[in-house]
Amino acid sequence: MTEPTTKDTDLDPKLLEILVCPLTKAPLIYDRENQELISKQARLAYPIRDGIPIMLPDEARTLTDEEAR
Repeated sequence: MTEPTTKDTDLDPKLLEILVCPLTKAPLIYDRENQELISKQARLAYPIRDGIPIMLPDEARTLTDEEAR
């Protein structure tokens, strides 16, 4: 039996309910395919590494105009 990859694992739904953007305090959108938490208000995508959300603005990538819509 093989270990599940990061893309095969989901974040705990209860964790998703309480996580908010550290800058705007707005709810986040879970992007399972890219393993990111999206803050449309801040226009940032916070990475999820090894199942752990990295909620640091310095670690987030800026959303493109298309992604922010």
